Amino acid sequence: MSKIVSERSDVIPSLAEIFREHGFEGASLSTITEKTGLGKGSLYHFFPGGKEEMAAAVLSEIDGWFVTQVFAPLRSADDPRSAIARMCRSVSEYFRSGRRVCLVGAFALDNVRDRFIDQVRDYFAEWRCALAEALENAGCPQQDAVALAEETIAAIQGGLVLARALDEPGIFERTLERVQSRLLAAPHEEDQR
Repeated sequence: MSKIVSERSDVIPSLAEIFREHGFEGASLSTITEKTGLGKGSLYHFFPGGKEEMAAAVLSEIDGWFVTQVFAPLRSADDPRSAIARMCRSVSEYFRSGRRVCLVGAFALDNVRDRFIDQVRDYFAEWRCALAEALENAGCPQQDAVALAEETIAAIQGGLVLARALDEPGIFERTLERVQSRLLAAPHEEDQR
């Protein structure tokens, strides 16, 4: 029996988990209808562009969460070090301590990358920029801040992959702990004088 959903936004979390579990190509329309409990008519009512529109909506939802929970706090914090610590906590919670796949990262590696290139690129570029700004606001020289932001995001993404590959979520948490320690101990301009 088909489920009744009144808002498009109500189905997006289910779609996200379907894409995480099956990938874009593996998430067939029959899998999506089965897992969401929605009929094809309801799905096409909410997403006339089909599966591609569903994936784009999921990526937008993820981006919106990161903007409010990670990027904006990094940029607007009076205490950038607290914002960096908060980023690490938020990232841990979002990725369920390494038990949840980064869908944006998965799309970046998948053969569907080109379909969603703007959303994938913008997500990672925004994260790098927001973290670099927070590091600069904490006194880290600009060039070092950008390099450290890149290394941090690479470590987080790699930690997710390794934790998932080895089925050891603790790897992700240990990676985040090291990342946070490194970020909070980053060199500052006054340290170099």
